[in-house]
Amino acid sequence: GCNQLGQPLSMLLALDPRVWELTVQDLAITMTPLEGVVCDLHHLERKCKVKAYSLEAVQKPIDHLEECLRGCHLVMLCSGWPSNGRTASDLLKLNGSIAKNLVEACAKHCPQAIVGLVMQPMNSLVPAMARLYARVGLDPSRICGVTSLDVARANKFVHVETQKPVETISVPVVGGTSGPSALPLFSQDRVAAALSADQTTDILERIQAGCTEVTAAKKGKCGATLAQAYACSRFANAVLSGLSGRRTTECCFVQSPDPAARAGLDFCASKVTFGPRGVERGHPI
Repeated sequence: GCNQLGQPLSMLLALDPRVWELTVQDLAITMTPLEGVVCDLHHLERKCKVKAYSLEAVQKPIDHLEECLRGCHLVMLCSGWPSNGRTASDLLKLNGSIAKNLVEACAKHCPQAIVGLVMQPMNSLVPAMARLYARVGLDPSRICGVTSLDVARANKFVHVETQKPVETISVPVVGGTSGPSALPLFSQDRVAAALSADQTTDILERIQAGCTEVTAAKKGKCGATLAQAYACSRFANAVLSGLSGRRTTECCFVQSPDPAARAGLDFCASKVTFGPRGVERGHPI
């Protein structure tokens, strides 16, 4: 909760009127003290209560985060090492154990919560964590890779190209997350469908290289933290809307509960509908 993504995301979640309690967790060794971040969030003029939970590096989440996780409806996991300059293999070694420890804690202390995974390599971590849930008898579709940033970029880039109102544009992005596995379906949006082949090729390349573009613009200091925080809040909005009874559709990387919608893929980024039971429907590609 104290890193360059966690802080703006915590603020956006605290501003959501449906969030009445926000727990922010991080390691005690963070550069910005967790208590300071939570104190800052307390000053927002919202009803949301904010609590801090810090862990020592040697403490296991499953043993020490019961109070933090108990009763949660949505957990956003945005910890781990960033992808800057690292291969997928390196990231899997670094982030795999971090994700496993946190997801095991969620499975024990808030098994009904939706877990939004914002860690790389998402294409590998989500299936692994979903299978962890399945092994202990939990619904694997509660592990969702947050791919809303790809959708947000697709919508924004189409808006810039066409100058049509951005709120009227909704381009689903399917496949994987970022890089060459992220595929925007321009034909499924009325505005984007009118673009030329050259225009869609340019936008596709910008979406797939979006993280690289931002990291280069920031001189390698960090990645797309602000846009990712916005995208995570967009995903959270869809989940919370569904849980509160207003079914909402959003793209994410998940094992669809509907085998017919998987098109032969166990895991795929696609449009899903969130409802009171979590992921209720996977939309065919």
